[in-house]
Amino acid sequence: MNLLLMLAAVSGAVAVGAGAFGAHGASGVAADWLKTGGHYQLIHAVAAIVALRMDARGPGWIFVVGAAVFAGTLYAMALGAPRWLGAVTPIGGALLIGGWLWLAWTGLRG
Repeated sequence: MNLLLMLAAVSGAVAVGAGAFGAHGASGVAADWLKTGGHYQLIHAVAAIVALRMDARGPGWIFVVGAAVFAGTLYAMALGAPRWLGAVTPIGGALLIGGWLWLAWTGLRG
């Protein structure tokens, strides 16, 4: 079993569901949070799979974890969690940026 591949695939499925709910089942700022979270989570689910196929597991894991933190806090707030969770969202974003930089470094070392 490849845990990273499985988590990236589930992450992609969750992203599609969140984006669809944001587009059709939510309104106002909650809809925006769901769509933004879904967008970033889906991109990074695919990026994690690509990184895995490039034998760059580290960046792949960072993409999955960063997307979970970034999108997860947005989803939680959209569903009524306290807004202070918005202070945690940038941590996920920083992880995503770090994953891209790590992937770049991996490519440079080649």
